Amino acid sequence: MPVSTDEHWRQMIRPEDFFDQELIAHVHPPTWVNPTPSGKYNLVVLGAGTAGLVSAGGTGGLGGKVALIEKALMGGDCLNIGCVPSKAVIRAARAVYDAQRSASFGLSLGDPPAINFAQVMERMRRLRAEIAPHDSAERFKNDFKVDVFLGDGKFISDREIEVAGQRLQFERAVIATGARAAVPPISGLAEAGFYTNETIFTLTSLPARLAVIGAGPIGCELAQAFQRFGTKVVVINQGDLLPREDRDVASIVRHQMEREGVEFLLQTRILRAQQDPQAKALVVSQQGTERIVPCDAILVAAGRTPNVEGIGLEAAGVKFSSQGVEVDDYLRTSNPRIFAAGDVCSQFKFTHSADAMARNVIANAFFFGRRKTSALTIPWCTFTDPEIAHVGHTEASAAAGFSVATFTQSFEDVDRAVLDGESDGLARVHYDKKTGRILGGTIVARHAGEMIGQLTLAITAGLKLSAFSSTIQPYPVQSDALKKIGDAYMRTRLTPFVQNLFQKWFAWRRS
Repeated sequence: MPVSTDEHWRQMIRPEDFFDQELIAHVHPPTWVNPTPSGKYNLVVLGAGTAGLVSAGGTGGLGGKVALIEKALMGGDCLNIGCVPSKAVIRAARAVYDAQRSASFGLSLGDPPAINFAQVMERMRRLRAEIAPHDSAERFKNDFKVDVFLGDGKFISDREIEVAGQRLQFERAVIATGARAAVPPISGLAEAGFYTNETIFTLTSLPARLAVIGAGPIGCELAQAFQRFGTKVVVINQGDLLPREDRDVASIVRHQMEREGVEFLLQTRILRAQQDPQAKALVVSQQGTERIVPCDAILVAAGRTPNVEGIGLEAAGVKFSSQGVEVDDYLRTSNPRIFAAGDVCSQFKFTHSADAMARNVIANAFFFGRRKTSALTIPWCTFTDPEIAHVGHTEASAAAGFSVATFTQSFEDVDRAVLDGESDGLARVHYDKKTGRILGGTIVARHAGEMIGQLTLAITAGLKLSAFSSTIQPYPVQSDALKKIGDAYMRTRLTPFVQNLFQKWFAWRRS
């Protein structure tokens, strides 16, 4: 019989919208009939986000008998409430920003551009629906021969999972239940009402004032986007802005966002939330002084909480905590038959890291692989404008095991960045002075996420910094910053002794 719907995931979409109906038809079809299990599965996957889809599709594509269980929307956070909708909204906000500064390029667009926020969000929903078939139940059933079960899955023993009244026996299992938005214990917050990344994309009207709780990637990305649409945004955080990044790197993004009108209240504690007939408000304390921050909407972007509750981990003999499922370097849980991948067990809560971890799971679970998670080179990118992309070691972490040196190249000296009007940025590379090997790096630029791949490849391949000097970049491109760093490194190799040898060589050539 058809699978019943879940009110929780219904809050993430607009059921009356044509494009969201199309989305649901792919990722949680209302008329879906779960298959009847027949015998033991090679793999049962709990959760159909990125880690689950890659684990199931990869194993099924190789000929394994696979069951995939999802209680909400296939595609997980990335497709439905994360990467896909947020980047569609961010791109629209960038178009607004570029139109507003067109005069600096000698263009006259007349009156300020009119922003139709409802159309912005409709475009997002349309594009999300267009991408949805990649993660659809039908595709995994037909292309990968995976048995797709929609419903709540729960371990009932160390070798069985129950879903929608049916028991699935497995040789191996993967926990890929992901994570959800963490909600801080702020008095009055629930009563005042708030959005998270799970619900913010259901908006069709623009709030006049938005208070963002949290100054990490999600908070900063959406704060800048809403400010560009015309919302007055205040970002509130107990700590620093983008705490994973170097302070001078984070300050570039902060200054850009402040120029656009975003207000930051950092090192600030939220005492309570309140609501009156006219508006909401957050009462905060900054350096001992209380202040009321009025707003029309609140966005909570205060981190992620792994989804470990209600899936029977105790019955499966799987150890877990509030930090997630406990795994070893091979992604095995305390039950050697069960693995975990993605946000439920990783400090790197990114789509691409979940993908990489799932590939390791397949190798380790079925093909005697010894692929270590610690060996993965995982980049990340915060999609503000400019973007911040990082990979590998920071200077501090590299110093623990290497004789580390660093080159930083400002985009003020990169021709393409100057021509684009995007010179507020930098490229930074850390390397081992003894070997020249690249250890890590950061890029701050409008398209830093597109450039960080060069650094990621270099680190993965164990290349030396000299490789960037010998790599020909097309002119003019902003990634020429990496070649400039490579050239700067090569100049350090020209010691006085070597320079003296060259001088004698050329003198001999003239004789």
